Amino acid sequence: MFNNAQEFFNLLPLVIIGAGIVFSLLIEMYSKKSELLLPWFSVIIFLAAGLHSLYYVGDVSIVLQNMLATGGNVNVFYAIFTFGAAIVCLLSIDYIKKYGTYFGEYYIILQSSVLGMMLMAGAKDLFVIFLGLEIMSVSFYILAGMNRKKLNANEASLKYFLLGSFATGFIVYGIALIYGSAHTTSIDFITSNFAELTKNILFITGVLLFLIGFSFKIAAFPFHMWVPDVYEGSPTTVAALFSTGGKAAAFSAILATLFALFNGPAGNLFTPYLAVISVLSMFYGSIVAIAQDNFKRMLAYSSISHAGYLAIGLAAGNHDAIAGIIFYLAAYTFMNLAAFGIVSLLEGKDETNLSINSYAGLGTRKPLLAALLAIIMFSLAGIPPFAGFFGKYYIFIAAVKAHLTWLAILGVLSSAISAYFYLRIVVLMYFKSSEDEFVFEPSNNAMVAIIFSVLLVILLGVFPGTFLDLITRFI
Repeated sequence: MFNNAQEFFNLLPLVIIGAGIVFSLLIEMYSKKSELLLPWFSVIIFLAAGLHSLYYVGDVSIVLQNMLATGGNVNVFYAIFTFGAAIVCLLSIDYIKKYGTYFGEYYIILQSSVLGMMLMAGAKDLFVIFLGLEIMSVSFYILAGMNRKKLNANEASLKYFLLGSFATGFIVYGIALIYGSAHTTSIDFITSNFAELTKNILFITGVLLFLIGFSFKIAAFPFHMWVPDVYEGSPTTVAALFSTGGKAAAFSAILATLFALFNGPAGNLFTPYLAVISVLSMFYGSIVAIAQDNFKRMLAYSSISHAGYLAIGLAAGNHDAIAGIIFYLAAYTFMNLAAFGIVSLLEGKDETNLSINSYAGLGTRKPLLAALLAIIMFSLAGIPPFAGFFGKYYIFIAAVKAHLTWLAILGVLSSAISAYFYLRIVVLMYFKSSEDEFVFEPSNNAMVAIIFSVLLVILLGVFPGTFLDLITRFI
């Protein structure tokens, strides 16, 4: 199966996570201290896999009989997933006790979802994408309803399961049509023969169904209907994982499958569809978020608008767009993890303090937390010099180079609208006083995770070229 030891070595990030899941099961079954050991064991294996991915990012290869790619931007995605999951673990240590959902399987399912994401990012075959998607999705459905005693958690889990299964149907039917017309599920073969295959209406229909299925997964309008309820009903730390790792994994699968879109005139075929969902997602998410009173729902609608910005990159269909999408996903992952992390830290035992108005006066009561949240809100709004600004900048530049200047202008307009609800939080924290007593349980683990995320957002904003150069080396 492995031609040499190097191939096995290149697969180590996947092996580390896979072995971690087995060891976590043993720890949960046989150790009385599993509650203390599992979160830290999970953090260690995530960091080990992430650091290995970054250190050996230059070792590009295709392994397992051309089914899986390693190195290059695949490893960049691995690092985004694993570092993001390590942050979620740190945020979860105290949160899931407060939320009432300490079950040993929580961390095991978290590890399984990351393994699914990694398979999607490295896939060189449509069935590997499907396998990764199902591992990730089933884990997500369980995590959403982890607290069986909470009615809205059950509702979130069921909605996610029903609509997610519906979306998977589109993807499976799309893969079936692609296989029927291309006679293979090999992504490399499909990419190299893309121009010829697009003459077949069955192939075009298959790719379109595949794209529609993944439009559900990335939460693009009009396939977004599950997002606000699922984010609100799920544990806050789990919602953080859905909105970051889940979205990044879906985009990594689209980039892997439709690489041919970014390599020639055939890509123009799907630009109208991608441009339409991008405009609708940006404006719908930005406008509806203004009306939200619940912080988690506001972040959910914000997530829909960010899917729209990322879809501009897909519509642009050039090499600058790939680099812009990967940079944006890295920035967005750590911005959202920090935002949800602060919400999870301030959230009360009975899901109190989730209203946006409960953040009034936070600047005087908790100056450090308020400063961190302000930085994240500025970055999400796309204000320089933070990572969010450069993520949007690279994608808008890619759109202009692809002669989609109108799409970039609409993106800027949508950003201006969204700045209102992000900056409203900052105004509330620093310029309004609160009449209610704000009680929450401090957590050093969560603070470490939040500060680490914010530092990464600042570093990506101050040194965007360094990370972008790393990405563009492998496109």
